[in-house]
Amino acid sequence: MHPKCEALARATIDLLLSFNSSNSSRLSTSMRIAFAALAIACSSPVCLAETNVPAFLTSREPVAADAATPPDHWSATENVRWKVDVPGLAWSSPIVWGNRVYLTTCVTLGENQEPKKGLYLEDLDANKYPVDKSVHEWKVLCYDLDSGSLLWERLCHSGVPPKPHHIKNTLASETPTTDGERIYAYFGNLGLYCFTMDGEPVWSLPFEARETNYGWGTSISPIVYQGRVYIVNDNEESSYMVALDAKTGQEMWRVPREEKTNYSTPFIWETPERTELVVSSIGYARSYDLEGKLLWQIKGRSILAIPTPFERFGNLYLTSGHVAWGENPMYVIKPGAEGDLTPSEEKGAALSPHLAWYQPKAGPYHPTPIIVGEQIYVLYDRGLMASFHAKTGEPVYPRKRIPEGRAFTSSPWTYGDKIYCVNEDGVTFVLKTGPEFEVLSTNALQEDDMCMATPVIVGDKLLIRTAARLYCIAAGAAPTAVGSK
Repeated sequence: MHPKCEALARATIDLLLSFNSSNSSRLSTSMRIAFAALAIACSSPVCLAETNVPAFLTSREPVAADAATPPDHWSATENVRWKVDVPGLAWSSPIVWGNRVYLTTCVTLGENQEPKKGLYLEDLDANKYPVDKSVHEWKVLCYDLDSGSLLWERLCHSGVPPKPHHIKNTLASETPTTDGERIYAYFGNLGLYCFTMDGEPVWSLPFEARETNYGWGTSISPIVYQGRVYIVNDNEESSYMVALDAKTGQEMWRVPREEKTNYSTPFIWETPERTELVVSSIGYARSYDLEGKLLWQIKGRSILAIPTPFERFGNLYLTSGHVAWGENPMYVIKPGAEGDLTPSEEKGAALSPHLAWYQPKAGPYHPTPIIVGEQIYVLYDRGLMASFHAKTGEPVYPRKRIPEGRAFTSSPWTYGDKIYCVNEDGVTFVLKTGPEFEVLSTNALQEDDMCMATPVIVGDKLLIRTAARLYCIAAGAAPTAVGSK
């Protein structure tokens, strides 16, 4: 709930409690007035705008048409509220709670290895890279949302990286998460670190480093839900999912997973029937209850699983793909599913009754698709966009080339009836929603900005993390560059 709604709700409760039983008739009238005011206020655009962004991909819901949103246009100086140089290198997205922005990074005390843009087969096997023996520092940073001032910085770990990572990955690609009481920062081959919102250490838990496919490293973000932190660790040695007590870090349960290296962050799916923990994977996408019991599964049919599952219209949207290999399916699953939902390969075979629809070749590689209105928009790494009817799977338009789009890794976002896609060069393409594909405009940042982290909408602000810095975009903002070149 928006802070203004919370304040109004508290005021309403205080008003109701100020009456006693001797004022029953007056109480009835006051209750009606109070609840009417509360209902009106909490249905207003102010309360619909995202003000807390507690986890990866949690600011992508369309907002009300008349809600305050970030601007359509910006540059490295135009409509920039602030920008700060961020030490180290990481592809984690920022998270926001209240007036604070939380970010993770990894700083090398040796020579920086510059990330490489685009899609390529050279440098494929990170196990063959020169061994990095330099000391690194894994950190959590906290910034003021309004000014960009650094409020605090905490060191999680200092040491030599235990495993390699692909030149396009980082040692801090997992986005942290929060429940509003604590910050949980996870570094896949290192550990999980818990802090108060003010940066005081609460607990930490080391994780044994595991081999990943071709030494590509890790990037599955943690999620926190109802007092538990859930970690999925899919690797080449011994994959598993574990639930930890959010207050103490104590292990609640652990289940093995018959999977290899994956990169898809799990999703909590709340339905009228139950709450599910959904994990996309190469072998099978699987759903578990909150105690780790398997509910259903569906065959992955891709060589990598990166996009995050999400919910809309009561259904679950699940996809994976690759630019060159695999079947790249997109599934839409109804609530209450059980058993194996995998479509038969026999021609004309009926789908499972738990599948709303299925597109065998629609899945993207990195970006998670987005739904606006009743269309789902799929952004492909090589600069293509396609759209389907979100409720039926019928094509709206086929893959269309984004001019000069080049390579995309981060996921698209939306506000103001437009879709925004930032490429690896830090150029954001503004696309028209609807049945016709059209690029409306582009917004470029600095030449040295490389972007693979997904930006975050916070009310009327947009946070963009690049390899070099963090931007806060806001309409009409006079630039106040705090610690940025």
